[in-house]
Amino acid sequence: MKSVFLIRLSRDLKLGVKNLLLHKLRSVLTMLGLVFGVGSVIAMLAIGEGASQETINQIRKLGSQNILLEAQKPTDENASGRNLNLSVYGLLYQDVLRLQTSFPTIQRVIPAKAIQKPGRYAKRTLDLRIIGTTEQWFDVVPRELIAGRRLSKEDLDKHANVAVLTEYGARRLLGKSYAIGGSMTVDGKAFEIIGIIKNENAGEGQSQTLDRQTDAYIPLSTVRERFGDLTFNHTNGSVTRELVELHEVVIRVDREENVEATAQAVTRMLETFHKRKDYQVNVPLALLRQTEATKRTFSIVLGAIAGISLLVGGIGIMNIMLASVTERTREIGIRRAIGARRSQIVMQFLIESLVLSSLGGLIGIGLGLLIPFAVTTFASMPTIVTWSSLVLSLGISVAVGVIFGIYPAIRAARLDPIVALRHD
Repeated sequence: MKSVFLIRLSRDLKLGVKNLLLHKLRSVLTMLGLVFGVGSVIAMLAIGEGASQETINQIRKLGSQNILLEAQKPTDENASGRNLNLSVYGLLYQDVLRLQTSFPTIQRVIPAKAIQKPGRYAKRTLDLRIIGTTEQWFDVVPRELIAGRRLSKEDLDKHANVAVLTEYGARRLLGKSYAIGGSMTVDGKAFEIIGIIKNENAGEGQSQTLDRQTDAYIPLSTVRERFGDLTFNHTNGSVTRELVELHEVVIRVDREENVEATAQAVTRMLETFHKRKDYQVNVPLALLRQTEATKRTFSIVLGAIAGISLLVGGIGIMNIMLASVTERTREIGIRRAIGARRSQIVMQFLIESLVLSSLGGLIGIGLGLLIPFAVTTFASMPTIVTWSSLVLSLGISVAVGVIFGIYPAIRAARLDPIVALRHD
Protein backbone atom coordinates (compact mmCIF):
# COMPACT_ATOMS: atom_id res chain seq x y z
CA MET A 1 0.00 0.00 0.00
CA LYS A 2 2.82 2.33 0.88
CA SER A 3 4.64 1.65 -2.38
CA VAL A 4 1.47 2.37 -4.37
CA PHE A 5 1.12 5.73 -2.61
CA LEU A 6 4.74 6.60 -3.34
CA ILE A 7 4.35 5.63 -6.99
CA ARG A 8 1.27 7.84 -7.32
CA LEU A 9 2.99 10.69 -5.51
CA SER A 10 6.03 10.43 -7.77
CA ARG A 11 3.81 10.35 -10.86
CA ASP A 12 1.78 13.36 -9.70
CA LEU A 13 4.98 15.27 -8.89
CA LYS A 14 6.44 14.63 -12.35
CA LEU A 15 3.14 15.60 -13.97
CA GLY A 16 2.96 18.77 -11.88
CA VAL A 17 6.49 19.84 -12.81
CA LYS A 18 5.74 19.05 -16.48
CA ASN A 19 2.59 21.21 -16.41
CA LEU A 20 4.50 24.11 -14.83
CA LEU A 21 7.27 23.85 -17.41
CA LEU A 22 4.71 24.19 -20.19
CA HIS A 23 4.29 27.81 -19.05
CA LYS A 24 7.80 28.70 -17.88
CA LEU A 25 7.44 32.49 -17.90
CA ARG A 26 4.11 32.40 -16.10
CA SER A 27 5.50 30.05 -13.46
CA VAL A 28 8.57 32.23 -12.92
CA LEU A 29 6.50 35.40 -12.60
CA THR A 30 4.21 33.63 -10.13
CA MET A 31 7.20 32.61 -7.97
CA LEU A 32 8.66 36.12 -7.88
CA GLY A 33 6.20 37.26 -5.23
CA LEU A 34 7.34 34.49 -2.90
CA VAL A 35 11.01 34.95 -3.81
CA PHE A 36 10.96 38.63 -2.84
CA GLY A 37 8.70 37.94 0.13
CA VAL A 38 10.96 35.27 1.65
CA GLY A 39 14.08 37.28 0.78
CA SER A 40 12.73 40.45 2.40
CA VAL A 41 11.65 38.58 5.56
CA ILE A 42 15.13 37.09 6.03
CA ALA A 43 16.97 40.30 5.10
CA MET A 44 14.88 42.60 7.31
CA LEU A 45 15.12 40.24 10.29
CA ALA A 46 18.89 39.94 9.75
CA ILE A 47 19.35 43.71 9.63
CA GLY A 48 17.14 44.22 12.69
CA GLU A 49 18.93 41.44 14.58
CA GLY A 50 22.33 42.90 13.75
CA ALA A 51 21.38 46.42 14.86
CA SER A 52 19.80 45.14 18.08
CA GLN A 53 22.72 42.85 18.88
CA GLU A 54 25.19 45.70 18.44
CA THR A 55 23.24 47.83 20.90
CA ILE A 56 22.95 44.95 23.37
CA ASN A 57 26.71 44.28 23.18
CA GLN A 58 27.45 47.95 23.88
CA ILE A 59 25.20 47.86 26.96
CA ARG A 60 26.77 44.61 28.18
CA LYS A 61 30.20 46.23 28.04
CA LEU A 62 29.00 48.64 30.72
CA GLY A 63 28.48 45.66 33.04
CA SER A 64 25.23 43.99 34.09
CA GLN A 65 26.22 44.30 37.78
CA ASN A 66 27.16 47.97 37.50
CA ILE A 67 25.22 51.12 38.31
CA LEU A 68 26.49 54.29 36.63
CA LEU A 69 26.03 57.68 38.25
CA GLU A 70 26.77 60.66 36.00
CA ALA A 71 27.01 64.36 36.71
CA GLN A 72 24.35 66.31 34.85
CA LYS A 73 24.00 70.07 34.57
CA PRO A 74 20.63 71.05 36.08
CA THR A 75 17.98 71.94 33.51
CA ASP A 76 17.00 75.12 35.37
CA GLU A 77 20.43 76.63 34.60
CA ASN A 78 20.15 75.76 30.92
CA ALA A 79 16.64 77.19 30.65
CA SER A 80 17.18 80.35 32.68
CA GLY A 81 18.93 82.20 29.86
CA ARG A 82 21.27 83.90 32.32
CA ASN A 83 25.01 84.06 31.74
CA LEU A 84 26.22 82.27 34.85
CA ASN A 85 29.89 82.85 35.62
CA LEU A 86 30.07 79.79 37.85
CA SER A 87 28.10 76.55 37.67
CA VAL A 88 28.33 74.18 40.63
CA TYR A 89 26.81 70.76 40.11
CA GLY A 90 27.57 67.06 39.88
CA LEU A 91 28.53 64.21 42.17
CA LEU A 92 30.49 64.74 45.37
CA TYR A 93 33.35 62.98 47.10
CA GLN A 94 31.01 62.77 50.05
CA ASP A 95 28.58 60.76 47.91
CA VAL A 96 31.29 58.15 47.41
CA LEU A 97 31.81 57.82 51.17
CA ARG A 98 28.07 57.44 51.76
CA LEU A 99 27.80 54.76 49.08
CA GLN A 100 30.74 52.82 50.48
CA THR A 101 29.29 52.72 54.00
CA SER A 102 25.51 52.63 53.54
CA PHE A 103 24.69 49.67 51.31
CA PRO A 104 25.72 46.06 52.08
CA THR A 105 24.98 44.95 48.50
CA ILE A 106 27.59 47.32 47.06
CA GLN A 107 31.01 45.72 46.54
CA ARG A 108 32.94 48.63 45.06
CA VAL A 109 32.50 52.32 44.40
CA ILE A 110 34.85 53.82 41.83
CA PRO A 111 34.84 57.60 41.33
CA ALA A 112 35.91 59.24 38.07
CA LYS A 113 36.65 62.78 37.00
CA ALA A 114 36.68 63.79 33.30
CA ILE A 115 38.32 66.92 31.89
CA GLN A 116 39.37 67.95 28.40
CA LYS A 117 43.05 68.82 28.02
CA PRO A 118 45.48 68.89 25.08
CA GLY A 119 48.24 66.29 25.20
CA ARG A 120 51.59 66.93 23.55
CA TYR A 121 54.36 64.57 22.53
CA ALA A 122 57.30 65.90 20.50
CA LYS A 123 55.61 67.90 17.73
CA ARG A 124 52.26 66.15 17.94
CA THR A 125 49.19 67.47 19.78
CA LEU A 126 45.98 65.59 20.52
CA ASP A 127 42.90 66.67 22.48
CA LEU A 128 42.65 64.14 25.30
CA ARG A 129 39.89 63.43 27.73
CA ILE A 130 41.65 62.98 31.05
CA ILE A 131 39.94 60.38 33.24
CA GLY A 132 41.00 60.69 36.86
CA THR A 133 40.09 57.47 38.63
CA THR A 134 41.38 54.75 40.96
CA GLU A 135 43.18 51.48 40.36
CA GLN A 136 39.84 49.63 40.66
CA TRP A 137 38.44 51.22 37.49
CA PHE A 138 39.62 48.41 35.23
CA ASP A 139 38.20 45.80 37.60
CA VAL A 140 34.64 46.95 36.88
CA VAL A 141 35.30 48.20 33.34
CA PRO A 142 37.63 45.48 32.00
CA ARG A 143 39.71 46.47 28.99
CA GLU A 144 42.43 44.40 27.36
CA LEU A 145 45.96 45.50 28.27
CA ILE A 146 48.11 45.82 25.14
CA ALA A 147 51.39 46.96 26.70
CA GLY A 148 52.80 48.11 30.05
CA ARG A 149 50.58 48.11 33.13
CA ARG A 150 47.44 49.66 34.53
CA LEU A 151 47.13 52.14 37.39
CA SER A 152 48.08 50.86 40.85
CA LYS A 153 47.23 51.86 44.41
CA GLU A 154 50.80 53.04 44.83
CA ASP A 155 50.26 55.50 41.95
CA LEU A 156 47.30 57.02 43.81
CA ASP A 157 49.10 57.12 47.15
CA LYS A 158 52.11 58.90 45.63
CA HIS A 159 50.04 61.22 43.40
CA ALA A 160 52.19 59.92 40.56
CA ASN A 161 52.31 61.67 37.20
CA VAL A 162 51.52 58.55 35.18
CA ALA A 163 48.99 57.88 32.42
CA VAL A 164 47.41 54.91 30.65
CA LEU A 165 46.43 55.66 27.04
CA THR A 166 44.00 53.96 24.71
CA GLU A 167 45.46 52.26 21.65
CA TYR A 168 43.89 54.83 19.32
CA GLY A 169 45.16 57.78 21.36
CA ALA A 170 48.66 56.28 21.58
CA ARG A 171 48.87 55.82 17.82
CA ARG A 172 47.66 59.36 17.11
CA LEU A 173 49.85 61.04 19.71
CA LEU A 174 53.01 58.92 19.73
CA GLY A 175 53.10 57.78 16.10
CA LYS A 176 55.81 55.15 15.67
CA SER A 177 57.68 56.08 18.83
CA TYR A 178 58.05 53.49 21.59
CA ALA A 179 55.23 54.26 23.98
CA ILE A 180 55.93 52.68 27.37
CA GLY A 181 58.19 54.86 29.48
CA GLY A 182 57.77 57.83 27.19
CA SER A 183 56.69 61.22 28.49
CA MET A 184 53.88 63.47 27.30
CA THR A 185 52.80 66.85 28.60
CA VAL A 186 49.24 67.74 29.59
CA ASP A 187 48.57 71.40 30.31
CA GLY A 188 52.31 71.94 30.76
CA LYS A 189 52.73 69.03 33.19
CA ALA A 190 54.79 65.94 32.30
CA PHE A 191 53.22 62.47 32.58
CA GLU A 192 54.94 59.13 32.09
CA ILE A 193 53.06 56.70 29.83
CA ILE A 194 52.92 53.41 31.75
CA GLY A 195 50.37 51.43 29.76
CA ILE A 196 48.19 51.13 26.68
CA ILE A 197 44.75 49.51 26.67
CA LYS A 198 42.40 48.50 23.90
CA ASN A 199 39.54 50.97 23.86
CA GLU A 200 35.91 50.01 23.29
CA ASN A 201 34.23 52.96 21.60
CA ALA A 202 30.72 53.20 23.04
CA GLY A 203 29.79 56.08 20.76
CA GLU A 204 28.06 59.35 21.44
CA GLY A 205 25.16 59.40 23.84
CA GLN A 206 26.64 56.69 26.04
CA SER A 207 28.24 57.16 29.41
CA GLN A 208 30.49 60.21 29.83
CA THR A 209 33.58 58.15 30.63
CA LEU A 210 32.82 54.78 28.98
CA ASP A 211 34.59 54.88 26.44
CA ARG A 212 36.17 57.28 23.99
CA GLN A 213 39.05 56.82 21.64
CA THR A 214 41.20 59.58 23.13
CA ASP A 215 40.92 58.77 26.84
CA ALA A 216 43.96 59.04 29.11
CA TYR A 217 43.62 57.42 32.56
CA ILE A 218 45.45 59.22 35.37
CA PRO A 219 45.27 58.66 39.17
CA LEU A 220 42.38 60.63 40.66
CA SER A 221 44.61 62.03 43.39
CA THR A 222 46.95 63.40 40.72
CA VAL A 223 44.12 64.99 38.74
CA ARG A 224 42.77 66.73 41.87
CA GLU A 225 46.20 68.01 42.80
CA ARG A 226 47.35 69.08 39.32
CA PHE A 227 44.11 70.37 37.78
CA GLY A 228 41.66 70.89 40.66
CA ASP A 229 37.87 70.78 40.49
CA LEU A 230 37.35 74.12 38.74
CA THR A 231 37.37 74.16 34.94
CA PHE A 232 37.20 77.06 32.50
CA ASN A 233 35.26 76.82 29.25
CA HIS A 234 35.93 79.31 26.46
CA THR A 235 32.93 79.71 24.13
CA ASN A 236 32.07 82.57 21.75
CA GLY A 237 34.58 84.91 23.33
CA SER A 238 33.24 84.41 26.86
CA VAL A 239 34.55 82.34 29.73
CA THR A 240 32.34 80.20 31.94
CA ARG A 241 33.48 78.30 35.00
CA GLU A 242 32.26 74.95 36.25
CA LEU A 243 32.92 73.41 39.65
CA VAL A 244 32.37 69.64 39.44
CA GLU A 245 33.98 67.32 41.95
CA LEU A 246 33.18 64.05 40.18
CA HIS A 247 31.73 63.43 36.75
CA GLU A 248 30.93 59.77 37.26
CA VAL A 249 30.76 57.06 39.90
CA VAL A 250 30.67 53.38 38.94
CA ILE A 251 29.02 51.09 41.49
CA ARG A 252 29.57 47.33 41.41
CA VAL A 253 26.76 45.33 43.07
CA ASP A 254 27.42 41.89 44.58
CA ARG A 255 24.74 40.01 42.59
CA GLU A 256 22.80 40.77 39.42
CA GLU A 257 19.43 40.21 41.13
CA ASN A 258 20.25 43.01 43.62
CA VAL A 259 21.11 45.62 40.98
CA GLU A 260 17.70 47.23 40.41
CA ALA A 261 16.79 47.34 44.13
CA THR A 262 20.17 48.86 44.95
CA ALA A 263 19.74 51.42 42.16
CA GLN A 264 16.43 52.53 43.66
CA ALA A 265 18.01 52.88 47.11
CA VAL A 266 20.94 54.87 45.67
CA THR A 267 18.53 57.17 43.85
CA ARG A 268 16.64 57.89 47.09
CA MET A 269 19.91 58.66 48.86
CA LEU A 270 20.98 61.11 46.15
CA GLU A 271 17.58 62.80 46.24
CA THR A 272 18.05 63.35 49.96
CA PHE A 273 21.49 65.01 49.74
CA HIS A 274 21.17 66.83 46.40
CA LYS A 275 18.77 69.76 46.37
CA ARG A 276 18.80 69.82 42.56
CA LYS A 277 18.73 67.01 40.01
CA ASP A 278 22.39 67.38 39.02
CA TYR A 279 23.01 63.67 38.43
CA GLN A 280 21.71 60.81 36.35
CA VAL A 281 21.36 57.16 37.35
CA ASN A 282 21.91 54.58 34.59
CA VAL A 283 21.32 50.88 35.14
CA PRO A 284 22.80 48.85 32.23
CA LEU A 285 20.82 45.75 33.31
CA ALA A 286 17.51 47.61 32.96
CA LEU A 287 18.64 49.07 29.63
CA LEU A 288 19.57 45.56 28.48
CA ARG A 289 16.15 44.14 29.33
CA GLN A 290 14.41 47.07 27.69
CA THR A 291 16.53 46.71 24.55
CA GLU A 292 15.82 42.98 24.32
CA ALA A 293 12.07 43.66 24.62
CA THR A 294 12.32 46.36 21.94
CA LYS A 295 14.26 43.93 19.77
CA ARG A 296 11.43 41.36 19.93
CA THR A 297 8.84 43.99 19.03
CA PHE A 298 11.03 45.32 16.24
CA SER A 299 11.46 41.82 14.79
CA ILE A 300 7.71 41.21 14.86
CA VAL A 301 7.01 44.51 13.08
CA LEU A 302 9.69 43.88 10.44
CA GLY A 303 8.45 40.33 9.90
CA ALA A 304 4.85 41.52 9.55
CA ILE A 305 5.82 44.17 6.98
CA ALA A 306 7.86 41.67 4.96
CA GLY A 307 5.06 39.10 5.32
CA ILE A 308 2.84 41.29 3.15
CA SER A 309 5.04 40.30 0.21
CA LEU A 310 4.35 36.65 1.01
CA LEU A 311 0.63 37.39 1.05
CA VAL A 312 0.91 39.00 -2.37
CA GLY A 313 2.84 35.97 -3.58
CA GLY A 314 0.13 33.66 -2.24
CA ILE A 315 -2.55 35.59 -4.11
CA GLY A 316 -0.46 35.22 -7.25
CA ILE A 317 -0.33 31.44 -6.75
CA MET A 318 -4.10 31.27 -6.28
CA ASN A 319 -4.63 33.35 -9.39
CA ILE A 320 -2.39 31.19 -11.57
CA MET A 321 -3.88 27.95 -10.22
CA LEU A 322 -7.44 29.15 -10.90
CA ALA A 323 -6.38 30.01 -14.44
CA SER A 324 -4.80 26.56 -14.74
CA VAL A 325 -8.06 24.90 -13.62
CA THR A 326 -9.96 26.78 -16.34
CA GLU A 327 -7.39 25.85 -19.01
CA ARG A 328 -7.35 22.17 -18.01
CA THR A 329 -11.05 21.63 -17.48
CA ARG A 330 -11.26 19.05 -20.29
CA GLU A 331 -8.19 17.22 -18.91
CA ILE A 332 -9.85 17.06 -15.50
CA GLY A 333 -13.03 15.68 -17.06
CA ILE A 334 -11.11 12.93 -18.88
CA ARG A 335 -9.26 11.92 -15.72
CA ARG A 336 -12.51 11.82 -13.74
CA ALA A 337 -14.22 9.79 -16.50
CA ILE A 338 -11.54 7.09 -16.46
CA GLY A 339 -11.75 6.66 -12.70
CA ALA A 340 -9.62 9.34 -11.01
CA ARG A 341 -10.94 10.20 -7.57
CA ARG A 342 -11.50 13.73 -6.33
CA SER A 343 -8.69 13.33 -3.80
CA GLN A 344 -6.28 12.59 -6.67
CA ILE A 345 -7.35 15.75 -8.50
CA VAL A 346 -6.92 17.78 -5.30
CA MET A 347 -3.48 16.22 -4.76
CA GLN A 348 -2.43 17.00 -8.33
CA PHE A 349 -3.14 20.72 -8.07
CA LEU A 350 -1.81 20.95 -4.52
CA ILE A 351 1.48 19.44 -5.67
CA GLU A 352 1.79 22.05 -8.41
CA SER A 353 1.06 24.82 -5.92
CA LEU A 354 3.60 23.40 -3.45
CA VAL A 355 6.27 23.10 -6.16
CA LEU A 356 5.81 26.78 -6.99
CA SER A 357 5.88 27.93 -3.36
CA SER A 358 8.74 25.65 -2.26
CA LEU A 359 10.96 26.53 -5.20
CA GLY A 360 10.16 30.23 -4.71
CA GLY A 361 10.97 29.87 -1.00
CA LEU A 362 14.35 28.24 -1.67
CA ILE A 363 15.32 30.92 -4.18
CA GLY A 364 14.09 33.54 -1.70
CA ILE A 365 16.38 32.09 0.99
CA GLY A 366 19.32 32.55 -1.37
CA LEU A 367 18.26 36.16 -1.97
CA GLY A 368 17.74 36.65 1.77
CA LEU A 369 21.32 35.50 2.45
CA LEU A 370 22.75 37.67 -0.31
CA ILE A 371 21.13 40.96 0.80
CA PRO A 372 22.56 40.95 4.39
CA PHE A 373 25.98 40.02 3.00
CA ALA A 374 25.82 42.98 0.61
CA VAL A 375 24.63 45.32 3.38
CA THR A 376 27.49 44.26 5.67
CA THR A 377 30.07 44.47 2.87
CA PHE A 378 29.11 47.79 1.29
CA ALA A 379 27.33 49.66 4.10
CA SER A 380 29.44 48.29 7.02
CA MET A 381 26.24 47.53 8.95
CA PRO A 382 26.20 44.42 11.16
CA THR A 383 23.67 41.78 10.09
CA ILE A 384 22.88 38.44 11.70
CA VAL A 385 21.00 35.72 9.81
CA THR A 386 19.46 33.23 12.24
CA TRP A 387 18.40 29.66 11.49
CA SER A 388 14.97 30.44 12.90
CA SER A 389 14.39 33.13 10.25
CA LEU A 390 15.35 30.68 7.47
CA VAL A 391 13.08 27.92 8.77
CA LEU A 392 10.26 30.37 9.47
CA SER A 393 10.44 31.92 6.01
CA LEU A 394 10.51 28.57 4.21
CA GLY A 395 7.71 27.23 6.41
CA ILE A 396 5.53 30.25 5.68
CA SER A 397 6.28 29.90 1.97
CA VAL A 398 5.14 26.26 1.97
CA ALA A 399 2.10 27.14 4.07
CA VAL A 400 1.20 29.87 1.56
CA GLY A 401 1.34 27.26 -1.22
CA VAL A 402 -1.04 24.97 0.66
CA ILE A 403 -3.45 27.69 1.82
CA PHE A 404 -3.72 29.49 -1.50
CA GLY A 405 -3.62 26.31 -3.55
CA ILE A 406 -6.34 24.42 -1.67
CA TYR A 407 -9.28 26.39 -3.10
CA PRO A 408 -8.29 25.98 -6.78
CA ALA A 409 -7.60 22.27 -6.11
CA ILE A 410 -11.01 21.71 -4.50
CA ARG A 411 -12.69 23.67 -7.28
CA ALA A 412 -11.00 21.45 -9.85
CA ALA A 413 -12.06 18.29 -8.01
CA ARG A 414 -15.71 19.41 -7.85
CA LEU A 415 -16.07 19.82 -11.61
CA ASP A 416 -18.79 17.61 -13.10
CA PRO A 417 -17.05 15.14 -15.46
CA ILE A 418 -19.81 15.43 -18.10
CA VAL A 419 -19.66 19.24 -18.09
CA ALA A 420 -15.86 19.13 -18.10
CA LEU A 421 -15.77 16.83 -21.15
CA ARG A 422 -17.98 19.24 -23.09
CA HIS A 423 -15.62 22.17 -22.31
CA ASP A 424 -13.65 23.44 -25.29
